[in-house]
Amino acid sequence: MINITFPDGNVRQYEAGTTAMDIAKSISHGLAKKVLSAKINGEVWDATRPIHEDATLQLLTWDDKDGKMTFWHSSAHLMAEALEALYPGIKFGTGPATDGGFYYDVDTDGHTISSDDFPKIEAKMQELARQKNEYVRKPISIDEAIDFYKEKGDEYKLELLEKRREEGADITLYQQGDFIDLCRGPHVPHTGYIKAIKLTKVAGAYWQGDENRQQLTRVYGITFPKKKELDLYEKMIEEAKERDHRKLGAELELFMFSERVGQGLPMWLPKGNQLRDRLMNFLRVEQEKRGYKLVTTPHIGKKDLYVTSGHYEKYGEDSFHPISTPREGEEFLLKPMNCPHHCEIFAHRPHSYRDLPLRIAEFGTVYRYEQSGELHGLSRVRGFTQDDAHIFCTQEQLKGEFLNVLDLTKTVLAKMGFEEFTAQISLRDPETPEKYIGSKSNWEAAEQAIIDATKEAGLNTVTELGEAAFYGPKLDFMVKDALGRSWQLGTIQVDYNLPDRFELEYVGADNETHRPVMIHRAPFGSMERFISILIEHTGGKFPLWLAPEQFAILPISDRFNEYAAKVEQELAQHDIRGFVDDRGEKVGRKIRDAEVKKVPFMLIVGEKETENGTLSVRKQGDGDVGTMTVAEFAAYFQQQS
Repeated sequence: MINITFPDGNVRQYEAGTTAMDIAKSISHGLAKKVLSAKINGEVWDATRPIHEDATLQLLTWDDKDGKMTFWHSSAHLMAEALEALYPGIKFGTGPATDGGFYYDVDTDGHTISSDDFPKIEAKMQELARQKNEYVRKPISIDEAIDFYKEKGDEYKLELLEKRREEGADITLYQQGDFIDLCRGPHVPHTGYIKAIKLTKVAGAYWQGDENRQQLTRVYGITFPKKKELDLYEKMIEEAKERDHRKLGAELELFMFSERVGQGLPMWLPKGNQLRDRLMNFLRVEQEKRGYKLVTTPHIGKKDLYVTSGHYEKYGEDSFHPISTPREGEEFLLKPMNCPHHCEIFAHRPHSYRDLPLRIAEFGTVYRYEQSGELHGLSRVRGFTQDDAHIFCTQEQLKGEFLNVLDLTKTVLAKMGFEEFTAQISLRDPETPEKYIGSKSNWEAAEQAIIDATKEAGLNTVTELGEAAFYGPKLDFMVKDALGRSWQLGTIQVDYNLPDRFELEYVGADNETHRPVMIHRAPFGSMERFISILIEHTGGKFPLWLAPEQFAILPISDRFNEYAAKVEQELAQHDIRGFVDDRGEKVGRKIRDAEVKKVPFMLIVGEKETENGTLSVRKQGDGDVGTMTVAEFAAYFQQQS
């Protein structure tokens, strides 16, 4: 017999070799129908995989992230089976689940796959799903797997196998029906779980992300266990198109891109720059309340700076190439991160424990050479500004400082209208220690500090292995927007490693030198990405305090332009900003244009308003509000803010 421990701490005994699905059935057949996979001792397994030792067990359903990922990874295999049936000779790269479905990279062997082919691929997937073929896990030796793929002539899987050999990883194949794939799993019990299927797009993708290698075809899709969930998804997609920040950014004249300037390098237009400045000014005020000092650092730094920090080793391939100067051997980089510069600011003079905590902040622009295929409006760019800050503190101050940053981040999210969020504790993956720098003891201390602080703050948290930064664990805020989509906004990281690498010191009360602890913190994250999410969350109808133009004064004819200009000046004295639409258009056209541009208030002035010193007020989306004096409108405006 083996002991199975459930999430509530309850322990039950089962025969060795039982499966998570067997256990689910012993509890409730209704529950068993919902189970997609299971977490055994923290690792996600097939629900049908035998358990031979004492273990902790969490049953995973569609409501769990890992359950969805299992479902979508299984769907990637189902799509691959359909593609192999429809396009003989096709070869497969990798086919992972993503946060919004799945994709598979394929070498089409001369076939062409376009969105026109989606209906027949979806139909084939539906046909195969109805067969309810089991996903069968098959452990195999590395040599057997290599022989299998040599016989198939699949150079992509052979390359993956050679990498697995170097890692010493266990090898498993999965089979459903006649389709066999190299895969770690896990999968749902059988294809019949997949009820609703939609392929979403097709794109090019370089093998292993290397633009010097073979270009493959990447086919994306999403699936659901019920048709009604696909219907809701399609409705959300249509609304998302209307809220797309690239579309609204152009319509509202917020930002632009230029091929002559370069891909992924946004330029802020006057209205967008006002929006950006107001966000930054809001955070500046909040930071000053909490004792932060603002600094400014250059856009470049010597290559040696980033070698010392470890960023060159970890981000070198994703950075712009070094800039060589006329001086032999001297190289600079466009900075990929602000933290090395801030370490140098800390190090420029001696510090006592009385100086700590030292909180320095910067709206610093950084640069990453993202692949052109990965660029996406403001949400994925090559140059972006971080609302970056670094806190240097003692070990004893760490929890208090972390809690202060939590409070600041929650204040920012609440001000922006993001009311629903989950705090994700992002830890290192113990299976891939080569991805991280620093000692095991430093990592353990940093991870425990985050866990303790989130417990004290009473946050709703989830834990994700492998999502830590290379120098330390972090807390990421996952917020839901108006469409129910989840985004990562705001991050807090605890770092014992950069202070070591830069040999940072302070003199303690014992008159001995000590290493400070470093907290990295960015409530917005990237200003560009944050604004892209804010545009889509609000549909371009920004909170009144953020709107670049809060009113439009609409004279009925040219005769009233002078009065309109006077009203504009009076409202400016109340710190209410807007403009006069003095075009020679009919007022109905001016109202429609202001509605499209999502101007919060339209102030119509004609003969009666000019004589009486009043305004006819319309609210965007709501229509007429009434007639007011300028002072009355200013008071009404403040109530709405």
